[in-house]
Amino acid sequence: MTSLSTSTIAALEEMLQNAARPAPADYLPIYFSKGGSDAQIIGYLSPDFIPFLQDSLKKESIPLISLTHDQLHIANAKPRALSASLHQLADRIRIGGFIPGWRNEDFAWVDQNGHQYFRLERAAFRTFGFRSMATHINGYSHEQRIWLGRRSESKSTDPGKLDNIAAGGIGADETPWVCARRELWEEAGVPEQIASEIEPVGRIHMRRPVPGRGFHDEQLFIYDLELPHNFIPTNHDGEVSGFIEVSYAEAAARILADEFTSDAAFVTADFILRRNK
Repeated sequence: MTSLSTSTIAALEEMLQNAARPAPADYLPIYFSKGGSDAQIIGYLSPDFIPFLQDSLKKESIPLISLTHDQLHIANAKPRALSASLHQLADRIRIGGFIPGWRNEDFAWVDQNGHQYFRLERAAFRTFGFRSMATHINGYSHEQRIWLGRRSESKSTDPGKLDNIAAGGIGADETPWVCARRELWEEAGVPEQIASEIEPVGRIHMRRPVPGRGFHDEQLFIYDLELPHNFIPTNHDGEVSGFIEVSYAEAAARILADEFTSDAAFVTADFILRRNK
């Protein structure tokens, strides 16, 4: 157990209670008909993008996509055809300058039953407010200290912010477990014999508007990993500028000082509160 003040605990708990926020009233809902008579909301479109998209679709329509004054509607189709239409839509918004950090990597949209309906460029998921998935790993030592990575200044999202020892989006063909071990090696140089000891501990649902970027909706799959006392993380993919090892209390203070990415702040706060019991 670590020693945290009552006020710090209360602040972390309150933060976690606000992890999933509703979309603002001026965001346009995106409806998807999965084959039945009822359509469900699967995303939200920022008012920053709506005028450009309205003009674009008036000039040239896209199969399976329709836009009215109060919703964007996606019709159901086979996954390949649906993915192709959504890629056309995302590419238009990218050309318009509204999707920074295009990665040429796909995420998959998966429903509550685990079925994959379409794939799309990962940078576009936030633009449309589609729910994505990511893994985050808390790397800690038995001395009640936790390793944190600092994101590279070249990152398009949250440059220079503190992050977990490893974290990353789950690709369209990955499981959370596979993604976690891949990210541990790429971001922190954790070898397979250590990475295979990750412990699944839960999931956090993040939802929040991101000014100028869209709506962030992501399921975070959380793992804990106890690291050997002599282990020093080393980045391999250029996405992390360095690492620091801090006490749980210092990590909490840095969370409340807004030094973390939003996702890593919630994951680390959850870890600290679990360890404080």
